[in-house]
Amino acid sequence: MQPYFMPYIGYWQLMAAADVYVVYDDVNYIKGGWVARNRILMGGKPYTFTITLNGASPYKLFKEITIRDDFKKFMRTLNCCYAHAPYYKETMALLEDICSYQERSLGVFMRHSFQVILDYLGVKTKLLLSSELKKNSSLKGGEKVKDICRELAADIYLNAIGGQGLYDKSDFQREGIILNFLQTNDYCYDQGSELFVKDLSIIDVLMHNGKEGTQKLLKEYTLV
Repeated sequence: MQPYFMPYIGYWQLMAAADVYVVYDDVNYIKGGWVARNRILMGGKPYTFTITLNGASPYKLFKEITIRDDFKKFMRTLNCCYAHAPYYKETMALLEDICSYQERSLGVFMRHSFQVILDYLGVKTKLLLSSELKKNSSLKGGEKVKDICRELAADIYLNAIGGQGLYDKSDFQREGIILNFLQTNDYCYDQGSELFVKDLSIIDVLMHNGKEGTQKLLKEYTLV
């Protein structure tokens, strides 16, 4: 999957469900997507934050783009929004570790951010960068994914539910690979406000659920 900064719970469920997770850093950057932005809760309503990048362009690969943000404004925003959240201290410590990481290449930075959170949650999934794998880089789409699966000797490939429009189960089956899509179950938790806002950044999940509560949410999915 392409790397995103602090994505929603479904992305982490996908990582936790896999034995090996490949961060797709040698494909073209997605302009206007959710790579460098996500939503948190501000005053009971969703608020979109964005981190700044150097050289972001759909004509460049993820690994060719770097993080420019110093995260000072970002951390101030989190303090404003979550200072009274039950797991504020623990979550901010994780984010300080992530944001202070010195390697600024987008793919490497994002992999480190995933590793910090997964370590905290006790998830043992191995994280790899696609740019580090031996594969046929001339392939595109599903053919490239299948090539990566073959390289890693994978017999099951997991993708997000949105991938149903991109990949065909029978196409993968012909290669001896079982393709499953992960659908996040309906979920809810106490956000300290009257109405629940779903699919916010993992930041909101951690702030309100802590380690044990988030571990439980990681299991709230169905494979289809």
